[in-house]
Amino acid sequence: MDLQLGGRRALVIGGSRGIGRTVARALALEGALVVIASRGGGAEEAAALTEEAAAAGSAGRVVGMTVDNRDDASVRALVDAVVAQLGGIDILVNTAAAAWTPEMNTVASATPDDAMREQFEAKPLAYLRAARAVAPLMVAAGWGRIVNVSGLGARRAGSMAQTVRNIAVSAITKNLADELGPQGVNVTVVHPGLTRTESVAARIQREAEAGTASVEELEKRLNHNVIGRIVEPEEVADVIAFLCSPRSVAITGDAIPAGGGVPGPVYY
Repeated sequence: MDLQLGGRRALVIGGSRGIGRTVARALALEGALVVIASRGGGAEEAAALTEEAAAAGSAGRVVGMTVDNRDDASVRALVDAVVAQLGGIDILVNTAAAAWTPEMNTVASATPDDAMREQFEAKPLAYLRAARAVAPLMVAAGWGRIVNVSGLGARRAGSMAQTVRNIAVSAITKNLADELGPQGVNVTVVHPGLTRTESVAARIQREAEAGTASVEELEKRLNHNVIGRIVEPEEVADVIAFLCSPRSVAITGDAIPAGGGVPGPVYY
C-alpha cells in the first residue's frame, strides 16, 4: 500500500532514539522529509537514516535539530527552523518523554506533588506546546496529521503519575482532534505497551548479567500481551506511519493501542 507520504514534511520530536527513531525511519523510507528533534540534536542519527533511505531507493531524507520541549520558546524556535528549512510542516509526531521504569512506580497515596508536576511538564504539556506551534501551519494548509505517542499505562492503575500523564495526553489529543478536524487536521494518540527500545533491551540485559534470570526468562516475565512476545519498535512505527498518512483520514481523536493486545478487558 502506498501511504502517499512522498514529499510530506514531518517533525518527529524525540526522534533520535527509541520509537521516535523508528518512526523517522519509516517516514523517510516512504519518501517523507523528516526532522528529528531532541536535546542532543540527532545529527549522526539523521545522517544514518538518510543513508538508509537512499540505499532503499527512497527520496526521503532526515535532518537533526535541537529542542527542549519543556520550554515553549525552544519549541517555537524549532518550528520556525523547520519551516525555514522545509517550507512547512505537514506531520507532527510527539514521542519525546522519559521512559517509565519500575522504580518510578508509586501508589496514589504516596505520590508527591513534585512527581506529578514533573510528569505533566515533561509529557502532556510538552506535547501540547508542539501541537500549539504547528496547528496554525496545518490549518492554513488545510491538511495535517498530529500523532501523540503515550502508553498503555493510561489504562492501568497502580502507578499514579504514569497513569495521569498518559491519560492527559489522550485528553489533549481528543480536544485537538475535535477542534482541528473540520479544518483537515487529524489528531490521534498511540498507546505502545512494552516495546524493545534501546532502554528496555539494556534494562533486561543488565538484569540478566546480574544473575536474576536469563534474557529469555526475563522477557517472558515482563511481557503480558496476547501475542506472547515483546513488540518491536518497527511494529509500532508501522502503525504510526499509517496514522501520519492521508489514508488514515477516517481515524481521528481516538486512542490506538499498539502493545500486542491486552488479555481480558473489552474496550469499546
